[in-house]
Amino acid sequence: MVRLLPGCPLSLSLESVAMKKAYLDCASGISGDMTLGALIDSGVELAAIQDGIDSLGLASCTLQSSEVKKNGFRATQIVVEHEAEHVHRHLRDIEVMIDQSGLTHSQKESANRIFTRLGQAEAKVHGTTIDKVHFHEVGAIDSIADIVGVAIGWDLLQVDTIYASPIPTGTGTVEIAHGRCSIPAPATAELLIGIPIADSSVEAELTTPTGAAILATMVEQFGPLPSMTVERIGCGAGQRDLKEQPNLLRLLIGTTVERGEESIWIVETNLDDATGELIGHLSAQLFLAGAVDVYTTSIQMKKNRPGTLVTALCHSVALQQVEATFIRESTTLGIRRWQAQRSIVQRKTHQVATRWGNVSGMVAWRAKNVISFAPEYEDCRSISEARGVPISEIYRDAQAAFDAQEVPED
Repeated sequence: MVRLLPGCPLSLSLESVAMKKAYLDCASGISGDMTLGALIDSGVELAAIQDGIDSLGLASCTLQSSEVKKNGFRATQIVVEHEAEHVHRHLRDIEVMIDQSGLTHSQKESANRIFTRLGQAEAKVHGTTIDKVHFHEVGAIDSIADIVGVAIGWDLLQVDTIYASPIPTGTGTVEIAHGRCSIPAPATAELLIGIPIADSSVEAELTTPTGAAILATMVEQFGPLPSMTVERIGCGAGQRDLKEQPNLLRLLIGTTVERGEESIWIVETNLDDATGELIGHLSAQLFLAGAVDVYTTSIQMKKNRPGTLVTALCHSVALQQVEATFIRESTTLGIRRWQAQRSIVQRKTHQVATRWGNVSGMVAWRAKNVISFAPEYEDCRSISEARGVPISEIYRDAQAAFDAQEVPED
């Protein structure tokens, strides 16, 4: 629903918008706990992340935050304290834990996407399927807490685009559950395919599989620091001390004013031998692979056969994974792709309080002083099922709650 503020003519022309950016300066690599430390050091509330982790049902899992110095530079270090366990989890075990938690829909989606990328990498290097992969180190409580905590932290940070520097992996060997391996570890190397790697002579594992999975899932562009006005800087410390350099990850957060345009890849295929169930599954897997949108179109194919055109939109960093998902999860013999420019309006997530509970949604500024709010379907569905109230009523109450609020700042 569009909301036109008093005294403003309705106009849908695009204007310059302020975009919030985050840049990961990975001079000493990246791990899950370093990322979590950088997020908390940049202002994300530790208590909010702890609440989300508590809802996973893990045994006595607590995040401990402290300020430390690495080669003379301060940073926030996160240590996960928990009861000892001897459990090797499959991907499905972790997905169930996340899906049954109290995380928001977007937080669940991000956490599941990171674990799925890890599972795909592990399956490839071990020559098995993703369903049979045993998570060892990354299935432990501390790694689960790191990944879920990072998913919560990015969601709370509310940035439009995440960038990162080229990634050093370190040199030498590392001891993992399968024995001693060269750095980068096999799963780490697999996750870093397509990501620029920086030279490093440090004899240590600078980038872990968890850190690589976070990069491969969340980061849209790699390279130098993008143009922006820096507003906050957070530093997350690694667990070891390096003699050559500070073992920390810097997170720079800022804004830039730019026209609402971006490059996007369009990837599509025609299917005439797939059931509705398979197409629905393909769409869900494309979203997990990093597609920003997936849609289907009914088409007429050779010999007048009815078919379905499946189209996915994605950024460059997810292109390889999206294409691989089309090949793996459908009956297609080929796909098409091309790059396009799309114009986008400024938007951000926003939460309203209704009599049924809190509902998240998307606020969009369509032109000067023209604003719209779209309630999040998953929030409305969850409340509808829990309360036994028609979903249409949840939508109406959420829209009314938004209309009664002060207009959020753009």
